[in-house]
Amino acid sequence: MTQDMPARMLRLLSLLQTRRTWSGAELADRLDVTLRTIRRDIDRLRDLGYPVDGTTGTAGGYRLAAGTDLPPLLLDDEEAVAIAVALRTAASGVAGIEETAVRALAKLEQVLPARLRHQVTAIQATTAPLPLPWSTGPRADPTALATLAAACRDHEIVTFTYTTGSGTTARRRAEPHALVAATPVWYLVGYDTDLAEWRLFRVDRLTDPTPTGHRATPRQLPATDAAAYVAARLTTAPARYTFHATVPADAATVRARTYSLPDRVQPLDDRTSTLDLAADNPHHIAEQLLGIDLGPQNTIHGTPELAPHLEKLGQRLLRAAHALAEQQESDDDQGKPDGSGNKNGAEGQ
Repeated sequence: MTQDMPARMLRLLSLLQTRRTWSGAELADRLDVTLRTIRRDIDRLRDLGYPVDGTTGTAGGYRLAAGTDLPPLLLDDEEAVAIAVALRTAASGVAGIEETAVRALAKLEQVLPARLRHQVTAIQATTAPLPLPWSTGPRADPTALATLAAACRDHEIVTFTYTTGSGTTARRRAEPHALVAATPVWYLVGYDTDLAEWRLFRVDRLTDPTPTGHRATPRQLPATDAAAYVAARLTTAPARYTFHATVPADAATVRARTYSLPDRVQPLDDRTSTLDLAADNPHHIAEQLLGIDLGPQNTIHGTPELAPHLEKLGQRLLRAAHALAEQQESDDDQGKPDGSGNKNGAEGQ
């Protein structure tokens, strides 16, 4: 590595692309060269147009900065295939991403080696996207997502304008922690510095995210991970309608059949669970209840105003059931013999 300068520089560039900042000593150790060689190779990368920033001091180091033009990127085989597959499927819940993904994919596939292009083609040929009705909804701005993702990575405080569910708009300041995709909605998990508390922000209600240039020491999230935090917050969010019942099924079965968040289903024993549902739209609760058998009537309680909505849906289903039953009776009558015992009604045969 020390004698092959082109290979060494490619390796150096690859390292700079994988992490925010590297110290000179770390790079020298990885490449098995001296600090003086690292400085020379950094200068060569700069001459080739790569914007490599360098700082001095104990906390100093090198990082690949944003420039006026996008320089060539180095991808290993697995990274190239992963990006190509992601571009082919595009990202759900992101506004305007499909057309942009197609353009980027065309550029990437043009330079993919044949062996990798065949892998991508095979994956695409054996998969078929199915846009489901419940996967459609609000779509996040891709530029906002990119800005927030970078801020989460760099622990950089951001400001943005946020509109709440009630329509109130205000400027917010937060320490971003992570982005969570709860299809089709994207959430930003962050610490609101004005309110001094952890908050959940829907990215589709967020505009003009602006990095402040100030970094914050990462805080301990009050959950095992960002996805668990989002699930817990959604579970405890206030809703217009609630429904609680004891269900004669194990917790895993109830979660799967009702598409419920984990905290909404609690096991009582191996064969019984409690189910807590909440939503502003009564149809959402009704749809979740269709997949399970409810337990005793005295275990069911919730928002009384939900009752007429469930009854209305039940009447619709009952009418559909009656229509199918009548159809079956009609079909059976057409296939029965007449009163003389002849199926076709012909006498004397």
